[in-house]
Amino acid sequence: MSEIPGDLKFLKSHEWARLDGDGKVTVGISDHAQGLLGDLVYVELPNVGDHVEAGNASAVVESVKAASDVYSPVSGTVVEVNGALADKPETINEDAYGDGWLFVVQLDEASQLDEMLDPDAYAELLEEDDH
Repeated sequence: MSEIPGDLKFLKSHEWARLDGDGKVTVGISDHAQGLLGDLVYVELPNVGDHVEAGNASAVVESVKAASDVYSPVSGTVVEVNGALADKPETINEDAYGDGWLFVVQLDEASQLDEMLDPDAYAELLEEDDH
């Protein structure tokens, strides 16, 4: 299993969020999630300017096995999307916590990050899933 970066927060549904400063949060799916999905072949991202709500589906990742909703971990306005994924969705498989990010949200409320799992809690969740 890959290392879980210490600067991320997680949802139980395997999305991650990284506070970038200036109230912006980068969102992606965990390495665990991309591993379960397998080779990704398509990504549907929100549009810049869209308002996303915490816990609501805001993107879709599709693999040869299944399509899966990606839930926004925070509420806010989408200020950037990773357009490179349109041509290379497999980037998520290769670098889920780096170049495989999905979109960036300008936070409505920073306290939402406090409600998410820290890396240790997320690792425990994954261990429980394995048993």
